[in-house]
Amino acid sequence: MRIAVMGTGAVGGYFGGMLAKAGHSVSFIARDRQAKAIAAGGLNIRSANWQCTLKVPQIHISSDPSLLANVEGVLLCVKSTDTEDAALQMRAHLPKHCWVMSLQNGVDNPIRAQQVLDRLVIPAVVYVATAMPEPGLIEHFGRGDLVIGPPSEAQLQLAKDPNTITQALLAHIRESFMASGIPVEVSDKVQQALWAKLLVNCTYNAISALAQVDYGTLAAHSAIQQTMRAVIEEVVAVSAAAGVNLDLAQSIQICEKIAEAMPKQLSSTAQDIARKKRSEIDHLNGFVVREGQRLSVATPVNQTLHALVKLIESEFSEV
Repeated sequence: MRIAVMGTGAVGGYFGGMLAKAGHSVSFIARDRQAKAIAAGGLNIRSANWQCTLKVPQIHISSDPSLLANVEGVLLCVKSTDTEDAALQMRAHLPKHCWVMSLQNGVDNPIRAQQVLDRLVIPAVVYVATAMPEPGLIEHFGRGDLVIGPPSEAQLQLAKDPNTITQALLAHIRESFMASGIPVEVSDKVQQALWAKLLVNCTYNAISALAQVDYGTLAAHSAIQQTMRAVIEEVVAVSAAAGVNLDLAQSIQICEKIAEAMPKQLSSTAQDIARKKRSEIDHLNGFVVREGQRLSVATPVNQTLHALVKLIESEFSEV
């Protein structure tokens, strides 16, 4: 396949790197500093049992979105805060029949990108533990699988051509990714999976960021366990009002397993705060607060966590 990655951070660098490592033609669109680092020293991926360096011309790298002009598919991997801006940069360069897949945190990125791109966007749920400690270097700590599926009903209602994302296309993407070492599940319940991932992010990210501690430390603290349980209950209540209906017992179990599987992991929000960068908190706990207000569901714990992270971010100079 000819694939482009829009947003070459930890997630985009890892999945794009896996595809390039398997022999696909991958074009990376990155911020200027990242693009220059990769052009000079390659894209370096360090995993627990392997490492590789992908260099030009094996991969293509640029800060110019015109690199998208001849690709079959795009992995949209920018932060949720940058979705509309990235889609606007992409719009003039995308081939007519190119598919776009959102590999982002949050629930509403596919429809937000779709509204700018004027084409359906494939929703994907990402399960991977990665970090980018310096430009050009991706560290992989665990997992690396995706759940993808058809667009939501809301996306289809807005689409001019609702038939562009077919089961055959999803199956083709799955086959190509699986052959590249990326486990992929195609599911008609991808919206529920997106909400389940949102639930985990809301439960861990803000608290990990505020305390600057890992998941295992959070899960071992009894008072924090109670706070996390309150976050879960609020997200489940909002999901029910939104028609998604996450199961409370299953949601608690999912969150417990995250700490067991990745006890040393710092949340992406914690990593952003440590670097004095704006996080995706508006699209995590902030999204739950907004949806709660829209659907008349109280979310006081999510509101508090969101407000505290925003207070810290207000001191950052980054625009």
